[in-house]
Amino acid sequence: MTEARPNPPETASARRVQLLTTEHWSLLATRSMSWNESFSRTSMFLTSLSTATVSLALVGSATGFGPEFVVFALVVLSITLFLGVATFIRVTQVNNEDLYWVAGMNRLRGVYARLEPGIDDDFVTGTSLDAPGFALSFGAMQVTGWAPLHFFVTTPGVVGIISSVIAGVIAGLLTIQAMPMAPAVGVGVIVALVATGLFIVYARRDSAAYMTRMIRFQGDPEAPTPATEREATR
Repeated sequence: MTEARPNPPETASARRVQLLTTEHWSLLATRSMSWNESFSRTSMFLTSLSTATVSLALVGSATGFGPEFVVFALVVLSITLFLGVATFIRVTQVNNEDLYWVAGMNRLRGVYARLEPGIDDDFVTGTSLDAPGFALSFGAMQVTGWAPLHFFVTTPGVVGIISSVIAGVIAGLLTIQAMPMAPAVGVGVIVALVATGLFIVYARRDSAAYMTRMIRFQGDPEAPTPATEREATR
């Protein structure tokens, strides 16, 4: 019997690049599917909200905004609020999953840079698992830090704010059955603010959980060198 000959270094390197490229495309496809789900869920929530608003206007006109309208409004708004909360949670998860997939692609580009030194100079995206590397891949100034104002312009932030307002309206409708308008409005505003705070707390905790998952790569000798350290060695 003839012994199996080891693959030449060139063949082994080409096979590794092929496998890494396959994984890279897999991450891209997964990221695309995640964003499609995010857009679909958000569109479904906003469409349901629009439908609920129209139905409330029609029923209100038909019932003279009496007790029947209040019962109908509470049922419709509760269902819409549930859909909003579910959408916020899933869209937040998708955002954090997206950061995870980008981390995987940054890691792969770091391997490409080690296989072909200097090729990272031609990348417009990041090759490291630090904040500058993520920022390059996202085309943003900062993607891992806490930016309170940025939360309100993201897709989860918009869904969260709308859901908070719906929660406030429900609380106001319930309160107005036993109190005058002014206290009911105050209760609604307080509930909306509390709901917004809870959404923010959830988003931060979920983001921290995903960041913890990515930290395990930082001590890996195969992990890409952070951009700041790489520049210092040149």
